[in-house]
Amino acid sequence: MRSPSRFVLPALAALTLVVPVAAHAAPAADVEPLAQAHAHNDYLHERPLLDALDHGFTSVEADIYPLGDSLLIGHDPFQLNPDRTIESLYLDPLVERLNAGGGSIYPGHDADFQLLVDFKTFGEDGYERLDEIMRDPEYAGLFSHYENGTVTEGPVTVVISGEKPTEFIEGQSDRYAFLDGGTGGSIGADPRLVPLVSDDWTQVFTWNGSGDMPAEERDELERMVNDAHAAGQRVRFWATPDSAGAERDAVWSVLEEVGVDHINTDDLAGLQEFLSA
Repeated sequence: MRSPSRFVLPALAALTLVVPVAAHAAPAADVEPLAQAHAHNDYLHERPLLDALDHGFTSVEADIYPLGDSLLIGHDPFQLNPDRTIESLYLDPLVERLNAGGGSIYPGHDADFQLLVDFKTFGEDGYERLDEIMRDPEYAGLFSHYENGTVTEGPVTVVISGEKPTEFIEGQSDRYAFLDGGTGGSIGADPRLVPLVSDDWTQVFTWNGSGDMPAEERDELERMVNDAHAAGQRVRFWATPDSAGAERDAVWSVLEEVGVDHINTDDLAGLQEFLSA
């Protein structure tokens, strides 16, 4: 994850010549970025990316299906639309946002931003196409970059999840993407490759927010978070309770207290209200 305020780059100034700044992508001055807010299936909202940004989210998730030379966004194959690509819904608006914000996603704030790309079909072809897109001069200076053991931080960090070609990505000496690993085997991995570890909450813990979290489960959660943080990694869980109510609030409270880095939700306004209280 990155610190955009450090990256008011000449490349971003050049981008304004080729990507017009859209009014709808301009950052709202009064939105406070929320470091723990992650938009699950962000593309299902009325305005993908933009609704999340309007609620202060600093991480969004996009499901991708490779189709020919296109990387289409959607949850299921029958939902795909040739106009809904990773460029049109995410990369181009992020460039516009950075242009409008002087090189920051949230002007005036040292806020990191993560784009979690979840490939829904396995294979190297889809990732290779994403790698090609990210190297387009149009996006120069946008992404965090790994080269020969060194990570250069950019305003946006792209993390690959789902059906990912792990060995292929690991073998790259020059790349603009990083890997999402599981809590069962990737905690302690090199954060230059695996900066994020994620898991299904229901497969790790039984507690769903009713009553107190069992002490042994809370201890295990704290151990995971502490070990990941010691290794320079971030932590995320999906499938946490997401219906408004006391149980969701109880789980969110524990996640916030122990320092889980990304709290997963489809309810943008609900999590914004919770984290801003």
